[in-house]
Amino acid sequence: MTQTKTIAIVNASGRQAASLIRVSSAVGYRVRAQIHTLEGVIPQELANLPNVTLFNGPLLNNAPLITALFDGANLAFINTTSQAGDEVAIGRALADAAKRAGSITHYIYSSMPDHAAHNPAHWISLPLWSCKFAVENYVRQLGLPATFVYAGIYNNNFTSLPYPLFQMELLENGSFEWRAPFHPDVPLPWLDAEHDVGPAVLQIFKDGPKRWNGHRIALSFETLTPNQVCAAFSRALRRPCLYTHSPKIDIKVSIPAGYREHLEGIEVLFGQMQAPYFPQLEFMNQTQNQNQTITTTTATTTTTKADMMKAAAAAGLGLGAGHNHNTGKGPAEPYGGIRSLELVDEARSLWEGWRDMEEYAREVFPVEEEANGLDWMI
Repeated sequence: MTQTKTIAIVNASGRQAASLIRVSSAVGYRVRAQIHTLEGVIPQELANLPNVTLFNGPLLNNAPLITALFDGANLAFINTTSQAGDEVAIGRALADAAKRAGSITHYIYSSMPDHAAHNPAHWISLPLWSCKFAVENYVRQLGLPATFVYAGIYNNNFTSLPYPLFQMELLENGSFEWRAPFHPDVPLPWLDAEHDVGPAVLQIFKDGPKRWNGHRIALSFETLTPNQVCAAFSRALRRPCLYTHSPKIDIKVSIPAGYREHLEGIEVLFGQMQAPYFPQLEFMNQTQNQNQTITTTTATTTTTKADMMKAAAAAGLGLGAGHNHNTGKGPAEPYGGIRSLELVDEARSLWEGWRDMEEYAREVFPVEEEANGLDWMI
């Protein structure tokens, strides 16, 4: 009988972690997850899932909690946030604890690029991303069997509330407008974090470090330009949606410390410098990279895909529009005939049931808006 796997997870109520917890619990994995508070809808939901143990408390300077988190764990998924404190210190402490535990066979770290490290003459660092890249390098130096996932822009970031960068503002005439410094016609990587992170990460664990050790994976299932995003919203909501290129990001509400500097960096890096979202060469040469990747056998792949579909059903995930959109190797054509860049190929090979932007805008965006007290959809 196969021994049940146990996954250590941090920031449990975050979109990435919560997605993995739901799917892992549904297929019988044990989960040991750190959470910052037990209050709220998501913490209560996670606390009631089978096989899930929550550790309530901060990560910064909290060695007892971190040690307990890895006790008995075989796997780890780590996605830290700047709101929890010094992200580099926390990331190093978690990696050190995983190494000391001696039982972690696969450590998946949710990283992001430091653009200046890749091209210091032309690009700048984003403060909330460069710290993640520093931790990635530390994990590599420790020699943990590790994989590094790079999340695309969350579809779930969009809201009509006045939050910066991804406000889909509802205008008086009933149309929506998205204002941002991204070039209107340059493709960006997108991800429905709540729907698609869990199944994809679980598949990485199933494949194991034999296939993915030291590898970076772009967790993005489609690439769309800002104009294409707004076209998807227009089709989904049956009302006009316009993208307006704005060099400056409007800040209309109070934001966390350090986030203003990050937004200012986005204005420069993506607005003025026109840097690629993921600058690493492996994300720009996916075909060559795939040819060098060890592939699993056909029988194993078939079984794993079936497991993923069962996990999705058990966790309440629909198959998503992507399930019918040529989700095998190579760029697929989602609804509307838009071909994504090759960087999505690995994510799509991990999880066939991904949800595209149009389905998100049609099925999820209005529900989240209503939950936030808005009534434009009524």
